[in-house]
Amino acid sequence: MFSHMHERQMHWVRWLLTCGWLSIVASLFYDPWTSALTKPDHPWSPLRLTDVCVRVQGKCLTEQPYPLGATLFWGAIVPSGIFILLVFGHELWRRICPLSFLSQIPRALGWQRQFKRENKQTGKVRYELAKVKPESCLGRNSLYVQFSWLFVGICGRILFFNADRLVLGLWISFTIAAAIAVGYFYGGKSWCQYFCPMAPVQTIFSEPSGLLGSKAHTSDQKITQSMCRTVLPDGTEQSACVACQSPCFDIDSERAYWDGLNKPTESLVRYGYVGLVIGYFVYYYLYAGNWDYYFSGAWNRDPNQLASLMNPGLYLFGQAINIPKLFAVPLVLGGFTAIGVLVGRSIENYAISNRQRYHLNLSPELIRHRLFAICTFGVFNFFFFFAGRPLMQLLPLWVQYGFDVSIVFFSTLWLQKTWRRSRDLYARENLASRFRKQLEKLQLDVSQFLEGRSLADLNANEVYVLAKVLPGFTREKRHEAYKGVLQEALEEGHVNYSNSLEVLQQMRQELGISDDEHREVLEELGIEDPELLNPQRQRTLENQIRLSGYQKSLERLMRLKQRQPDLTTFEPSQQDSIEIRSLQREYGISAEEDDGILRGLSPNADIVQKAEFLLAQLTEWIACDRALHHPSLQRQPAVVTLLRDSVDRKQKPIVQSILKILIALQDSPPALTIAQSLKQRAPQIVIERVNPKLWQNRLHPEIARTLTQPAEFPIPSNPESPTQETLSYLELLRQHDNPLVQATALYAIAQLDTELAQSLARDLRHEPHSLLVRDTAAHLLALPPSPALMDFSKLEKLVYLFNNDFFHLVRTETLMALGDRSEIRTYSLDEAITEAGDTCRELLLSLEGEVKIHYQLADGVRIERLHPGQLLDELEVLTHSNLENTILADSARTRILAISVDAFDDLLVDDPDFARRVLELESQQLQRLMRSTQGTSIS
Repeated sequence: MFSHMHERQMHWVRWLLTCGWLSIVASLFYDPWTSALTKPDHPWSPLRLTDVCVRVQGKCLTEQPYPLGATLFWGAIVPSGIFILLVFGHELWRRICPLSFLSQIPRALGWQRQFKRENKQTGKVRYELAKVKPESCLGRNSLYVQFSWLFVGICGRILFFNADRLVLGLWISFTIAAAIAVGYFYGGKSWCQYFCPMAPVQTIFSEPSGLLGSKAHTSDQKITQSMCRTVLPDGTEQSACVACQSPCFDIDSERAYWDGLNKPTESLVRYGYVGLVIGYFVYYYLYAGNWDYYFSGAWNRDPNQLASLMNPGLYLFGQAINIPKLFAVPLVLGGFTAIGVLVGRSIENYAISNRQRYHLNLSPELIRHRLFAICTFGVFNFFFFFAGRPLMQLLPLWVQYGFDVSIVFFSTLWLQKTWRRSRDLYARENLASRFRKQLEKLQLDVSQFLEGRSLADLNANEVYVLAKVLPGFTREKRHEAYKGVLQEALEEGHVNYSNSLEVLQQMRQELGISDDEHREVLEELGIEDPELLNPQRQRTLENQIRLSGYQKSLERLMRLKQRQPDLTTFEPSQQDSIEIRSLQREYGISAEEDDGILRGLSPNADIVQKAEFLLAQLTEWIACDRALHHPSLQRQPAVVTLLRDSVDRKQKPIVQSILKILIALQDSPPALTIAQSLKQRAPQIVIERVNPKLWQNRLHPEIARTLTQPAEFPIPSNPESPTQETLSYLELLRQHDNPLVQATALYAIAQLDTELAQSLARDLRHEPHSLLVRDTAAHLLALPPSPALMDFSKLEKLVYLFNNDFFHLVRTETLMALGDRSEIRTYSLDEAITEAGDTCRELLLSLEGEVKIHYQLADGVRIERLHPGQLLDELEVLTHSNLENTILADSARTRILAISVDAFDDLLVDDPDFARRVLELESQQLQRLMRSTQGTSIS
């Protein structure tokens, strides 16, 4: 809601509120006027003192006229802040908070602490803003620091500055000075993120979102919620985020909420805050012996607040307890806080441990979330039962009732909204929003399905349903859209290489993306941008926003200085260099980040460098393919075919990425050089990829001719590679993300170097690899050197299934499940494998030896021989019919892989892509049979 308000407007609002707030603070030190409104003889003021006796520990409290600064501060300003947080969210409060505004004074003046950084190789010196490191003691324990300060402040309020204006003014002045000092020592909103005592209160009442708060994770805006921003001279807003905290509460409060939900600090702060608030209001009763002392507001004008510090701090059952107030207050508030934490955690543990007993189909995380929501709802209503009540009682009854009803109404709406939230729903909405953007990029015609609505109006479920019914949403476009979603999620740190499969599982199910296809997309992204999958590089949304802000500022500076759009020829003057260094300090840009951003400003140079990198990768995989022609491996053609296929799958996306670069470069001079190099290194793959009109129509004609013209020299045959080189490439394949490729590469290593293979196998037994890899490693350790593939029953099944046309493109997980439900049988010469008339119960795949099929024809028997790797009875399996022909073993040793019909049918149901491929293959076979039959009839 308020996140859409322009920063220039909010800047004036902050100025007005800050000036008003400082005026109240100033009145705490000097105010000779407002005390007149509280004199008993004032003719009309509702704040005038009365002669009603307010008893404190059995004695009437002596009262005298008082200035109104403290009354307004505690009775109006503090309660209004709590109300704003729950109803409007932090995105309003953080943008208008005077203390946050004042903490930015050092930044506005350019007076902030900096660290000197010197590049030892180049000697260049640069300065970076100081930021709180997440791994530092403060970074790890900031919530404890803030809650402790809040606790001290609440205790100090009762003891020192509820009524004493001078002490209250000094306390607020100290807090202002501390905020400004933090603004000097640390960049960004470090005061708000790591020090402000109001921060725990903000998280409690505005997480996961305020009642009217916006959803940052579904917004198309680059600047969301209360994130730091600045206004450019042309009036546009630009991010000023320096990534001082991640995840950032100001950028996406719900993301920060789910990220920290399971941390022990969260339960301590939330349950402890409930106890603290209850203890604070109850203490007035425990101190005075009645509620009149609080509801009359006498505590806010007690002239003897400091003088009573050593007086009895408790008064129970008409008897003063001789514990000084100075000690009683922290004891009572600390006790209530501890009770709040203990009770809250006990209820949470009980609910989690007994959720099955009470048929609660909820995760522990969701139970904690809903308990937090109940705590916020309860403490909000409890707070407003007391807060501001001394002033509210001076108003008409209808106003008081209206206020109470509105508090319950708004808090109930907030509870209803928050109750339905969950991490899964947040993630689903987040991914659906990203997917919606990808659909818009594809420019599909969706108007006929939306009935006047736009894509932005669709919820998460509707977006996925739309994708399923769109006629133009082909498999290729589905792949492209999913790739865009995954790339964006990786760039923002929403997922990483290791958890992306799990995090995106629900989306993959909606779109029909297999695990193998997900890995294929990851490979493509890793090829296009290797840093994207670098586990050493921590990517976050906040860091991406920081770099984007610096890049836009740099682009603007260059355009202002050049007065032209081409940024590649920009040569900064001395003054420009000073401004650039100032931007680098402001955004905390390192030398490596600066180099990367400058390359991004020169797109052609960056894209050519990327093409050179891809060509180097392609050369490496071509060498890997050549190494697989080692003579010792040729005894295992099925194994080599599987490994070469995995290498081919690595090469093709590299070539595809290079072709996209050539499209972007068009006829620029580097394009021809890249095209010639590509044609020279991978002529066969280029022919396969460039022949389709899709590429030829998008490439520049000269580039297309270079790629498609016949080679001047014949393609050289693969020379024999040294054994050590082949082993190094097999070790590379052993680190493949596909477990079938890993296990096959390990087996291939055993064919060349038994000692190395067994050494690797011993290490694999203790690592978290797949069952297939561990099984292969165990067999290698138990078998003699150079073992045969048939000694590895699991691996052998999968290798032959993979090499068969029927199963070649099946997902690896499905293939492994199919292997588990199949068995290998051995037959001797002329032994019947199947008999004509038998019920077809299995799909048969020849592994070793030959078989002969006896076809019963009208003019006699026709015999057909099949070789290893061929299916024997697929038509009968598909039609569930009886066998019409007899199949006999035609070798002394014939081995057959038998797959049950039920397992095959399950595969057809679970994998639609496999079902389509089977239909395509069988259609081709039927056409061949029909042509063969027609030819026989004609003859």
